Amino acid sequence: MPATHATKPGEAPWKKSACILCSLNCGLEIQVQDGHITKIRGDRDHVASRGYTCEKPRALDHYQNPKTRLTSPLRRRADGSFEEIDWNTAILEIAARFSEVREAHGGQAILYYGGGGQGNHLCGGYARATRSVLGSTFTSNALAQEKTGEAWVDGQLYGKTRCHTTPDFEHAEVAILLGKNPWQSHGFPRARTVLKAISKDPERSLIVIDPRRTESADLADTFLQIKPGKDVYLLSAILAVLLEEDLFDRYFIATRTRGADQVLDALQHIEVSDYAERCGIAEDQIRQVARRIGTARSVAILEDLGVQMAPHSTLNSYLEKLIYLLTGNFGSQGTMNLHTMVAPLGGGSGGPEKSPVTGAPVIQGLIPCNSIPEEILTDHGDRFRAALVESANPVHSLADSQQMRDAFKALDLVVVIDVVMTETGRYADYILPASSQFEKAEATFFNFEFPENFFQVRGPIFEPLPNTLSEAEIHSRLIRELGGLDEDLVQKLRAAAEESLDAFTQAFFGALASQPEAGAVSAILLYETLGKTLDDGMECAAAIWGLMQNVARSFPDSANRAGFEGSGPALGNALFEAALGSESGIIFSVDPWDESWQRLAHQDGRIDLAIDSLLDELRNVEANGPADHAEFPFVLAAGERRTSTANTIFRDPEWRHKDAEGALRICPEDAAQLGLSNGSLARVTTRRSSVEAPVEISETLQRGHVTLPNGLGLAYPDESGKERVYGVAPNELTSLEDRDWLAGTPWHKYVPARVEAVPSA
Repeated sequence: MPATHATKPGEAPWKKSACILCSLNCGLEIQVQDGHITKIRGDRDHVASRGYTCEKPRALDHYQNPKTRLTSPLRRRADGSFEEIDWNTAILEIAARFSEVREAHGGQAILYYGGGGQGNHLCGGYARATRSVLGSTFTSNALAQEKTGEAWVDGQLYGKTRCHTTPDFEHAEVAILLGKNPWQSHGFPRARTVLKAISKDPERSLIVIDPRRTESADLADTFLQIKPGKDVYLLSAILAVLLEEDLFDRYFIATRTRGADQVLDALQHIEVSDYAERCGIAEDQIRQVARRIGTARSVAILEDLGVQMAPHSTLNSYLEKLIYLLTGNFGSQGTMNLHTMVAPLGGGSGGPEKSPVTGAPVIQGLIPCNSIPEEILTDHGDRFRAALVESANPVHSLADSQQMRDAFKALDLVVVIDVVMTETGRYADYILPASSQFEKAEATFFNFEFPENFFQVRGPIFEPLPNTLSEAEIHSRLIRELGGLDEDLVQKLRAAAEESLDAFTQAFFGALASQPEAGAVSAILLYETLGKTLDDGMECAAAIWGLMQNVARSFPDSANRAGFEGSGPALGNALFEAALGSESGIIFSVDPWDESWQRLAHQDGRIDLAIDSLLDELRNVEANGPADHAEFPFVLAAGERRTSTANTIFRDPEWRHKDAEGALRICPEDAAQLGLSNGSLARVTTRRSSVEAPVEISETLQRGHVTLPNGLGLAYPDESGKERVYGVAPNELTSLEDRDWLAGTPWHKYVPARVEAVPSA
């Protein structure tokens, strides 16, 4: 690597890479010229995407070459401005200041936020080494405002939060999308192709549950346009009908689960007609959907932010899983299965179970994002005093931006590692410029597929921008300055790596056996030793060796079935060499359909259906719902995904050929009542703030529901060089208090709001 592909005479070579705009990381072939991405197409050789891609990657040069790339370490002056400093000064001062915080308050007072943006994942492993040296035990990232409620439910049902389920839409007779629009947000390989195939098959059904008629809903056999935030009532009603009409799989329940009696008792008290009225779906339609689910040969369900960032989010995840479990749709073709993984999601395990100040639950090793300001803006002795932020922008992406700004201003030290100046970077004491995702080795880590799972390592397609460093190099320098690296061990392991991979393997495991403390910085050891023997630009990929050893240890049979021979370290080496040598990715695991049963973590091999705390919430559902706000008659979805939006690594607004300012979508009836027309300005007010946005009248919305897109509200220089903010930052409108009682996930999809016409000038 870097990899190239055959080209026509006189044509620039096509280089293999991947998209970095969502978790799928579809394979791409890219042409470059004069430091710019000029052409992009799907990689037909990619083992998962097979040439598939959506339209958004065509704009990736806006990520690679924005006007705001950082080209030097920056240090904040006393007046709040920044000055350029050299790397040596930056590393020396940052290490000294982190050490001061650690000595005064303990390493646990240093919060780490990040661990990898979409496609930028390897930095998380290297940061873990720095955290270990500093004694930093608390971390958070975007998963903690999206997926931790679902992960907690998985842990209760299957025994561990790592037991993550994936839908087999390729073979499902009934496919259900719950608060999910794969047409824009994907979520599984070749999403649009798969949805079209289901839609065209008369023997199969696509059911979409969403308050907005999405592009995915347009393909559905059944579209349930639910009232915003009322998913709990629809899901409960479906379960009640399945029970009432005896559509549960009684044999599956008896032989594969425990705790069903408590669940069935809670469901018996649900009045379907009442819940139908509450959720806005006709009772007969709910019954038809329940019957289709209960009589299908196979059912697969995918939930996403529409219910995970809404009232009762953790309970919603539980009810969704009960639907497929009580009907026996688990551990077989076309249903839900437990997949392999290259690395666990989240911040790891084995750390604190609660946050230091508020006692918020730490799920998947992550503090709830909505708790972060409360962990800082306090006189509590255990509050956070410093933060290391990497490949993330929490001041913009987390709820209640004003509170986030106040929190970061209150910290003694903030260090940001990123490719551009961000909203969070403006509150940093030091900013370190990282090489872009196309200037270093990277890999795909959201590997959720079953029965075949894939992994791709991609090489750089550009030389690093001068005076930028990879995160691996940044962390290596910090750890050296902090005294966390045994230089004699580095030299010993580097010599073994230069001899052969087998010699290195033996030396590395031998070193960990005799010096177990070295395991805390294993990623940096790999980078400084094995990494130096890899091709230029691929040094960061050294950490993948350790991940592949974990795959060999955790899923040896799956790897053997994928064609990799051997066991133990030899199997790990085979996987590592294949991953680095296969430019379009590898299938690293292959499973039989019943393998999910071997992955359950409960000792008796059964699924534990009864989650007492959530059953209590179900019985008293009103108590944990949102309060009524008469002054805010609308529900705002703060962060709708559209064709013209992506994650915020696209800061240049020129990539959006339409909806450049991020319109407020509203239904025709509400627009007429408020005197709004297409292009006119509306004022949106919540209890946190007020913003103005242009209006787009849309038939896709129901009355009382409005949406703003994600990915906007970012500062960027205009044609004159003056910085301005383009569009609305949704989290100026959201509140920290509006969150799930258990997991702390925010209600971004349910923000009480008032909408008014702005008088024309």
